[in-house]
This record gives sequence, structure tokens and C-alpha cells, in this order.
Amino acid sequence: MIAVAPPSAADETFQIAILQGVSRTFALTIPVLPVELSRAVGNAYLLCRIADTIEDDAGLDWEAKRRYAAWFLATVEGDADAAAFAAELAPRLADHATAAERELIANTASVIRITRALAPNQIGALARCVRVMSDGMVHYQGQETLDGLPDQRAMDRYCYYVAGVVGEMLTELFCHHCPMLQPQREQLLKLGISFGQGLQMTNILKDIWEDRARGACWLPRAEFDPRGIVLSRLTPGSGGDAFVAGLRQLLGVAHGHLRNALEYTLMIPPSEPGIRKFCLWALGMAVLTLRQIERKPHFGSGQDVKISRRSVKLTILATTVTARMDWGLRALFAAVSTGLPQDIVTPTGPTYIDGMETRHGT
Repeated sequence: MIAVAPPSAADETFQIAILQGVSRTFALTIPVLPVELSRAVGNAYLLCRIADTIEDDAGLDWEAKRRYAAWFLATVEGDADAAAFAAELAPRLADHATAAERELIANTASVIRITRALAPNQIGALARCVRVMSDGMVHYQGQETLDGLPDQRAMDRYCYYVAGVVGEMLTELFCHHCPMLQPQREQLLKLGISFGQGLQMTNILKDIWEDRARGACWLPRAEFDPRGIVLSRLTPGSGGDAFVAGLRQLLGVAHGHLRNALEYTLMIPPSEPGIRKFCLWALGMAVLTLRQIERKPHFGSGQDVKISRRSVKLTILATTVTARMDWGLRALFAAVSTGLPQDIVTPTGPTYIDGMETRHGT
């Protein structure tokens, strides 16, 4: 274990500031959490963002990405020097990396100093999340094509690696903060995976055309092939009613996962309104995005279905008012999701595929 100095005030300030640069959404939601939990969740997000920056970098080949992912995991687990990692990777980032991403990578050591100052079981939860996410990202490297994924099960697995595992990690952090959740931990872990998949599927559906522009498609062929839709040839506005039918099927699955996300949130005690609001704001914005997609199925870009700032403000206001009231939250969710197609998605426990640990929500 490499010795790491305690985090400085500058490290803490950097973590708060860089969140604004790499994610406006999380910069908005994380501060509503209790202070110590906010610190851990903010740090966890930055670790995931570093892993994601490695995976997304167009200038790194598969072998380099695998090496940097393993090196970064070693820094999280305390077995490698974060400053050396940052000094080598930062200059190699491709031109498309944002200024905030470059700053984050260059200051990896600041992030890791906060990580190493967390409680042991918090560090374990963060390290496992980074490990599983990095393994998944390496697994999917080189598999990005316009052909899409084979079926819904393959989509579930992809969503687990990039989002479901985050739901598990957050659950562990919530249970550490609120011990009264421990008896419900296993059910929360299952629902947390489903929560993550609901958010990720929403992003996949919103970003269909942006992903295709960079040569990737995460839609399941099994939902479109029988309808005569060849995903590799799909263009904005094409596909007609057959494409809309496949899209609506996926909207139903995503909606089902978001209903599980509501159940997850309601399992958080009303005495923890900060955690509830953290969950509700993400959930509310996802449901509104699905509504936008359902209303405009022939949209040509994510901007066409992006929810307005007014909708974000209303989501925050409505969920803040009802955060402690289960009946109010159920009524609010029912009103906002009216008209959306819905599948019933039953959260399940862990399974193992291709030697890599996964959990599936369907």
C-alpha cells in the first residue's frame, strides 16, 4: 500500500469546483446530500469520470486503454502512484477531451487523496465500482458498431457495466451513512442496478443519433430486425412506424426500470430527505426525457428532446415539496409518466457471464 498524504483544503476545493466542469447535473444534485455523504459521492463520480475519460479517448488504442484502466484502478486501491499516472496520461489525451477533463486527469492525485481518506468500506465500494466499470469498458472496446447489440439481455449487461454498478456503489454508500437501511440492503442493491439501467437507457435513447455519429449503436437488434429495421442503415427520420414501434418497446423497458427507481427511493427513510432528493431529481428528469422522446419519436438529435430549464426547476420544486411524502411522490410520478409505454421489470440478483460479474434487472 502506497502512503498517501491526507487531503488538503485545496484538494477539497478542487473536487467541488471540478464537478461543475465535468457534470452540471451532478454538480446540482450531489450538494443536496448530507455533507460527508456528498463528499464521498462527489469523489466517486470523479473516479468514474476518470475511468470514462480513458475509455472515451480516441487517441488511445485498446492496449493503452487497458493499461491505463488497470493503472488507475491500482491508484484507487492504493497500489500505484496517482501523480505518476496523471503525468503520463494527461499529455496523451486526444484533442476532443474538454478542458475540464484534462484538468481532472492532471489532478488525479488530488482526487485520490480524498478517496484514501474515506472509511474503509466506502473505499471498497468505490474501488469495486471502478474495477467493474473498467473491466466492462475494456470488454466493449472495439465492439462499437452501427449494428447495435444482439438483444435486450446484451443491452442489460452493457447498462450494468456503465450505470448499474454505480447504483450498487451508491447503495453501499447510502447504507454506510444510514445504518437503518442495512436490513434492506440486498433489495436496495437489486433496485439500485435497475435504477442505473433506467437512467442509462434514457441516455441511450436520447443520444441515438449522437452515438451513431461516432460509430456506435447500443440498441438491441432483436427489437428492430423483426420489424424490418436494419440498424446499420438507420438515419434520422427513417424507419417510419416500424422504428417507432421498436423505440416504444425500449421506452417501456426504461419506464419499468424507472418505476423500480421510485421504489428504491421510497425505501430511503423520509428522515433522509437529502438522499431522497438526490434520487428524485435524477428520476424526474429521466421520466420527463422519456416523455419528450415519446412525443417526438422522429427526433433528429438529443437537443430535440432535451428537457427545458423550466422543467428542471419544476422537477426540483415538486420533488422538494413532496420528498418526505410517499403518497405524494407516487401521485407525482403517476402524473408525469401518464401515457408512457411500460414493461414490468423485476429486479434480480447477481449472475455471471463470460467470467465477469454482472447483475441483471430483467
